[in-house]
Amino acid sequence: MIATLRQFRSFGRPAQILFINEIGVTIALLMLAPYLADHLVHGIGVAVWLVGIVMSLRHFSEGLFVIGGTLADRIGYKPMIIAGCLLKAVGCGMFAIFTSLPWLIAASVVTGVSSALFIPANRAYLAHEESERIVDAFAVFSVCRRFGLLFGPLIGIPLVHFGFRMVSLTSVAILLALAVAQWRLLPAIVGPETGSSRPIWADWREALSNHPFLAFAATMFASYALTFQITFGLPLAIRHISGGHAGMTALFVISAILGLALQVRLITWCEKHWTPGQAMVRGLIVMSVAFIPMMLPPLHGATVIRLMPVLVCAATLSIGSMMLHPFEMATIANLADGRVIGTYYSVNNLLSGFGGVFGNLVSAAALSLSHGMGMSSLPWMVLMLLGLFSAACLKLVDRDDRLTPPRLQPQGAAAAP
Repeated sequence: MIATLRQFRSFGRPAQILFINEIGVTIALLMLAPYLADHLVHGIGVAVWLVGIVMSLRHFSEGLFVIGGTLADRIGYKPMIIAGCLLKAVGCGMFAIFTSLPWLIAASVVTGVSSALFIPANRAYLAHEESERIVDAFAVFSVCRRFGLLFGPLIGIPLVHFGFRMVSLTSVAILLALAVAQWRLLPAIVGPETGSSRPIWADWREALSNHPFLAFAATMFASYALTFQITFGLPLAIRHISGGHAGMTALFVISAILGLALQVRLITWCEKHWTPGQAMVRGLIVMSVAFIPMMLPPLHGATVIRLMPVLVCAATLSIGSMMLHPFEMATIANLADGRVIGTYYSVNNLLSGFGGVFGNLVSAAALSLSHGMGMSSLPWMVLMLLGLFSAACLKLVDRDDRLTPPRLQPQGAAAAP
């Protein structure tokens, strides 16, 4: 934790504001996320497969709205960050107010579009501001997200006793406060295409014609399918085991504590021993094998004992994600080579959105089938195989260290196996 604080203080003010913003946004969303699937299934009575569609639409619309990153490149990163916070507040408010399926779908789409505005601009701003220390910057960024993972569910625990609506409205208040803070404190910088007469479609064509980037982004989509299980598949598994919410909070507490304690040191170790491609392949493998405990015969005993496979799965998923995410964000920025970087992050969001849709739909369908067929290990086996296949594809894409530009090559890195 001391190493993380030192890293945090070593960055400039704009990066520090972005770090704090990431904490706040994650707190606002993670107050809501652990209880959303449960609220839809048990509070409103939506079928599990429909919940999978509702939650998948958020990820899909986040990726489909590719123009978010392009607008950030052209009108600046700060306006898009603020707009994303405001629109995200609207989406959370809709979840608080409405219970009919069409409105829930609309809320999911609005929340996804808000992320499409916010996430590429946020990442592009950080990559632009800290281009010389981009891996370390995204490592601290990841720690901040996990800090929000820790405190978001903890704040949600007392609020959920007053009902899901109270949780949602508190998230709205936090997001509105963050929008005001960004407006007042975050310095404005111009995007790389500000004032350009080049048509918008030319930005997309540039990203979509970058074959190394497309190959990389396509192989990474499975990582999002696996990561999203922390907010979908695993909470439903906990509800099935315990019938309550306490175990859901433990998912995020474990992930947050691991991130706070290990993220910076783990990335430093990975940079020293592996190339970025090697670290990402190994991270995907770790995330894939995380589902093995879920495929073992169920444990018997107290609730905490029966929840152990889920908690071990969440912990292992978190470690794999910690190995993967900072290198992934840095690799995208380097493959963009300083041009229309917001568009590149948006295209990556598009493919990750497909990953989220695929992961949620596969796990929802497999969960339904597993209950009917008595094959409880089915969804987890599918996810594990998907992750291992993605790791093998990423290894192929990174042959001859193609994803390691000179400025990302770690000193003393081991030779590729």
